[in-house]
Amino acid sequence: MHFHDPIYGPAEITDQVLLELLATEAMQRLGQVLQHGITGLIGLTSPVSRLDHSVGVMLLVARMGGGLAEQIAALLHDVSHTAFSHVMDYVVDDHDGQSYHDKMKQAYVAKTAVPDILSRYGYDWQWLLDEANFPLLEQPSPRLCADRLDYFLRDSRDLGLASQADVDRVLAHLTVATTDEGPRLAVTDRDVARWLGDTFMAADDKSWANFREVGLYELTAQAIKRALEVDLITTADFWSTDARLWQTLRAGQDETLQEWLSLVTVDTKFEWDEANPTFWVSTKLRAIDPDVVVAKGAIRPLSQLDPDFARKRDDYLSRKAGAWPMRVKR
Repeated sequence: MHFHDPIYGPAEITDQVLLELLATEAMQRLGQVLQHGITGLIGLTSPVSRLDHSVGVMLLVARMGGGLAEQIAALLHDVSHTAFSHVMDYVVDDHDGQSYHDKMKQAYVAKTAVPDILSRYGYDWQWLLDEANFPLLEQPSPRLCADRLDYFLRDSRDLGLASQADVDRVLAHLTVATTDEGPRLAVTDRDVARWLGDTFMAADDKSWANFREVGLYELTAQAIKRALEVDLITTADFWSTDARLWQTLRAGQDETLQEWLSLVTVDTKFEWDEANPTFWVSTKLRAIDPDVVVAKGAIRPLSQLDPDFARKRDDYLSRKAGAWPMRVKR
């Protein structure tokens, strides 16, 4: 398979197991699930799909020397993402963790063609789904990893925070460091690490933990909760596609449901109002602390090398923490 990735350039996938997995209904569904959920669907953010991101993470893992098993794990890491992506975390009251798709991954994958394909190639599918087995793919926050880096690189360009030259500079200074805990992604240039740390926070503030976008996620979540209450949908519909679930919601006859949906537009405004909020809502905050290669190949977190960055990161997380009182304005 030949294609051109907007981040990594020309790419070719030749391993048959990857090609078979890509062709499954489960993976193809991700092409109709947007990374930004409802804000992508209504045109507020760029329509990057979970499939775009999943393939990108796989390519990045391969670029950094990850073996075929880790490439498979990377390709499958978001396979259980729901329609509207992280909006569904708001539905299940996991605003701060945003890990519902991870909790449901094994149950979802068990019903797909993925286990049979992996079994034919000699893989334990349950082991492959455990991201803790793959240190290039996933690391605990705030470390750098392929998943975190790929969605950042895609979104930072679309948000106007980075040029392709910036992206290429990051990739040129990315390496795999050997640690007692296993291989880790690290940056070979401190200035590049500082750019990564600063721009990652800027992306979080502008999109992932943006006041307006969080408000739209919560409005959509309230609509979905109402649709569940009136039996318009079931939890099985969570693994539909964005457009199909949106169409189902819009076709519902319940007045309260339609009132919530009428507010899910690019024109809706949100104000900080502790006295008369429509709702209080929190969200997951994202701010990395990239590892930097220092003397003799050792690595240290940027925050230990750059006190100004450490203060900036702490201030950002402190300022954004907690539940926000939002009043919705038509």
